[in-house]
Amino acid sequence: MTALANNQTSKRRLLLASDRSDQSNELASILRSVGEVDTVPTSDIPEQPARDLSGIVVDINLRSPEAVQLVRAKLQADAYREMPRLFVLADALHHASMQAWALGATDTISRRPFDARGILQRIRAAFPDDSGYDETDRGKALNRGVEAAHGVMVKMFERMRAGEPLKFEDIVAAENKILKAIKHNSLREWLTTVGCHHQETYRHCLFVTGFAVAFAQHLGMRDDDQRRLARAALLHDVGKAFVPVALLDKPGALTVEEMAEMREHPRRGYEALSAQGGFPPEMLDVILHHHEFLDGTGYPNGLSGNQISDIVRVTTIVDVYAALVEKRAYRLQFTHAKAFSMMEEMGGKLDQQLLQAFRPVAFGHY
Repeated sequence: MTALANNQTSKRRLLLASDRSDQSNELASILRSVGEVDTVPTSDIPEQPARDLSGIVVDINLRSPEAVQLVRAKLQADAYREMPRLFVLADALHHASMQAWALGATDTISRRPFDARGILQRIRAAFPDDSGYDETDRGKALNRGVEAAHGVMVKMFERMRAGEPLKFEDIVAAENKILKAIKHNSLREWLTTVGCHHQETYRHCLFVTGFAVAFAQHLGMRDDDQRRLARAALLHDVGKAFVPVALLDKPGALTVEEMAEMREHPRRGYEALSAQGGFPPEMLDVILHHHEFLDGTGYPNGLSGNQISDIVRVTTIVDVYAALVEKRAYRLQFTHAKAFSMMEEMGGKLDQQLLQAFRPVAFGHY
């Protein structure tokens, strides 16, 4: 912890609001590694935050209606609107992310287990240490991009499950912030930030989005094409909103029956958004076909060769790569070199010319 603390400046000042009896002492100790920390009960969150405050961390029991109502009233005021608001969540609470988002969270972290290094990475990304940052600040752009992408994840995987439709406008509102975040920072910083996410399905979609946008920018795609790819990557796994949570979070390999159910997610996502209407054909194409392979061995339609569009080919490459370099419950992540080598060995399943164009992005030379 000391080595991590030595890299920090004294400019970052955080407010920790807690309704726990120990005032979140363990979390407070971690936060002090990155700046000054003032701790208050959630009932004492000030109406007006201090001018030098970098952001607020809220450790709250979301099962308490009184605490929830009080925090909502404070954080949705104009005084806190431009300030990063990080909520600490208990894994056991179903739909916790959605509740936190409704209260005004701009990001969430998991309370258990406490991963000090992961929390510090998230804090540094969420709360820049320059109190004078403005709209062009790199740290703020990264924070806003991740916040926007996370908001789409909440709408996809929690609100859609509850029957609330996803709107194309929700995606358009997020895309510019995501593009700006990766353009003005780096793919590595994006991956480090979203890599701390405690929900594996969210994390995967955010990884795929980061790789897709970085690849598009590396290829010099026009802005409109970058936006199309960002939208498609962000929504590619929307069908997993209709897969049971227990199956998505299973800490081990899937059975044959479970895999068959999981493989229904492209069609379920496609059918849901097609029925809602308003989504461009290329987005629906990616949602339905991102697991198709050029040799015809993919699913759900067994497409091959020229039946698979360019935007699907790109998304498939970044989807497979992201899955390989992520840590999963049943295996450790592969190194970048190993993951890329495995994809080369897939031969005719993938567009190998596009894969070689992706090499500089995969190995971090961007």
